[in-house]
Formats: sequence, C-alpha cells, structure tokens
Amino acid sequence: NAFRHHGCREDHLAKIKSPNTYTALATEPYAHHYVLQLLEFAANVGGYGEVISLGDGSNAQNTLAMVPHDLIVDRVYVHGDASGQKRGIGLNSAATTIRDSYVSNIWYVGQDSQAIAGWNGPGPFTITNNYLEAASENFLLGGADPAIVDLIPSDIVFTRNYVTKPLAWRSRSDINVKNLFELKNGQRVTIDGNIFENNWLAAQAGYSIVFTGRSQDGLAPWSVVKDLTFTNNIVRHVASGINILGHDYRFPSGTSTHFVFRNNLFYDMSGATYGGDGRFMLINGGVDVTVDHNTIIQDGNSVLYADTNAVQQFVMTNNIARDNLYGIMGGGTSPGNGTIAAFFPNSTFLRGVWASAPYYYPTGNFYPANLSDVGFVDLAGGNYRLAPSSIYRNAALDGTDVGANIDVILAATAGVQ
Repeated sequence: NAFRHHGCREDHLAKIKSPNTYTALATEPYAHHYVLQLLEFAANVGGYGEVISLGDGSNAQNTLAMVPHDLIVDRVYVHGDASGQKRGIGLNSAATTIRDSYVSNIWYVGQDSQAIAGWNGPGPFTITNNYLEAASENFLLGGADPAIVDLIPSDIVFTRNYVTKPLAWRSRSDINVKNLFELKNGQRVTIDGNIFENNWLAAQAGYSIVFTGRSQDGLAPWSVVKDLTFTNNIVRHVASGINILGHDYRFPSGTSTHFVFRNNLFYDMSGATYGGDGRFMLINGGVDVTVDHNTIIQDGNSVLYADTNAVQQFVMTNNIARDNLYGIMGGGTSPGNGTIAAFFPNSTFLRGVWASAPYYYPTGNFYPANLSDVGFVDLAGGNYRLAPSSIYRNAALDGTDVGANIDVILAATAGVQ
C-alpha cells in the first residue's frame, strides 16, 4: 500500500485547497473517466460543505444520464483543520472507486460530519484500503432522499478499511458522534475485512454498525437496505454493535431483507466503558437475517434485543457470546424462549455457546457456567481462538469450531491498521 497512515508523506503530494467555503473539486454533470491521484486536499474555509464532490447531491442531478461515472480516487489525503470539516468526500456518482486514501479530522460543530457520504448516486462503489476518520458517520449512504426516482445505491464493496474516531473526541460535547458505518439506502453490499473501532454513547445510542432503511424526508418510498454480507470484520472499543431496522416507521419504505453476519469478532463492546447498552445487536423487524460463526465479547445485559416488530426467518448459529443477565431479550417479553416466541417466529438458534445462560433457552445450544469455561487460548490477553482442550472445537453445525475463525479474520484484516 503506497499511501496509508503509517507511511503517509503528504509533503510529496500536490495540494489543492478551496479559497472559500465551496468544494475544492467537483465533477460536472456527465463527467466520466477521471482519476484523482497523489493529491492532498485541505479543509474548506470554515470547514463548510464537502472537500471533494463526486456527483451532485442536489435536485439538479435528477436523471441517471447526468451522473458522473468511472471515477477513481487513488492515494489521496483529505483532512480537516482547526475549524474541522463537515464532509470529506461526497459520493453521488456511479462506477466509483476510492482506494488507498486517508480521510481524517472530519468533524463540524453542531452538524453531522462524514468522511464519505452519498445519497444521490447509483453506484457501483468500491471503497477499499482507506483510513476513514469522522465524528458522526464515518461512512454513510442515505440521510437525504435521492432526486433520481427509484435510485438505490447498489453493488457496494467496502473492504480492508480502517474506520475509527480519536478517543480524544469523547471530551467534545459540541460535535455529533453517532456511528462508524451507516446505510439508510443500499443494496447488494459486501463489507469484508475491515476494522471498526472507537464509538461511544453521544448523539446516538452508541450502535456502531447501523442498517436502517429510511425514506429520509418521505420522498423516496423505495428506500431500502437489503442483500448485505458482513464478514471477517473486527468491531472493537465500542458501546454497542449492530442496529437493524426492518422498515422506516415514519414514512413508507422497503423492508430490510437478506442480511448475513458471518465470521466476525466483536470485543470490548462495553456499556460500562463507552456508555449505552453494551449490546451486540438491536433489531426491529426485517426478513432473512443470519448470524453465524461470530465471537462476541460484550458486557451489556443482553446480547440480542428485539423491539416492536417480529423478525422473520432469523437464524443464529455457531456463535460464542456471554449471556450476562438476559442474553436474548425483547421489549415486553421474558428472556430466552419467551422473546424468541414473540419476536423470532420459526427461527433457528443452534450450536451457540451462551456463557452463563439460564435454563429457559433453546435446546441444541451450549451453556458453560462462564466465559472462562469456553476454553479460549487466552481470554484475558485477547486471543479468542479456541484452545485444543476446548469442548467446543469441531462442535459447530458444519464440523468446525464454534465462534469465529480468528485466523481467517486476521488474514482478511492484515495490514489494515
């Protein structure tokens, strides 16, 4: 990787800076086949707006033919200054790749801020091997209704990115800290081999990975999040993990469907340290959600919490988690089987290791007395592989170890940080 935060040499880059509050570089309608390479972009005056605008997020871009396409951002350094910067890169284009780049110090007093955000571009988008640092949403699709009718950002590949917030921002009550990755409108999404870290209770409840399909202002009822895989990622040092909303409760929208969360490591997920629920997943409705072969180390009262709407076709298999007080819980119901009956009809819960869980859980799972009895190589030292002596080796439905394959995750994220 020629341009990562460990070896960044901004003194070797050509520099572009807006002389005013407007974007430093913007595409014209119909523009295509451009490469931005080996450039530094400083903040706009006062940190206003976005530094790079790929496509147009306004109502002026209202047909697919107008959308700029075949754009590459390669080894580019975008950053805020002492006044912050509202947005690094606006992603409202088509056929766009952002790779090997560094977007940092993105924050703005009193407003949301994003390293990369878009809502009016169809994709496909490839976001790979970047450092992304922002206060509100490090990466966001949606948040405003597209001006192009029926537009859903599609074919999104988000791989090998280091997505983080400086812990020093915890003392900043004047900036809106929300999450690390959010989709409000998107389909056919692959999120693989990333490190997501540092998110806490602030302007939102502390959930780090947010999939909530929304017609933001009621003008895009086709908005939806669907057909998504989340694999081989590390999520750490956060208040809570994943938040899923089946459909927008304010305006008509599509229904979230076909999510797969497989072979991920979630650790230091702590309400005690970072505020909030300390929970792995909050889910409200949706169809066809699979949670398989994940290792989850959290301190909240529940691992999985369901609220308001039942989830159809929910599968939770081969995971390791600490039950704590309730484990599987839902609004207005009892823990374990009571919640499953109310919120997860016709679901599958099998071969999970639920440390310290009580008797009112499904059969076909494992219930060690505590997390230490799972048999990790070094629980206190953060080695979450199963030791050869663990009884959960080769105990998964597919004959492999229960929990995440840590070696595969470390290979997928090698060199990311």
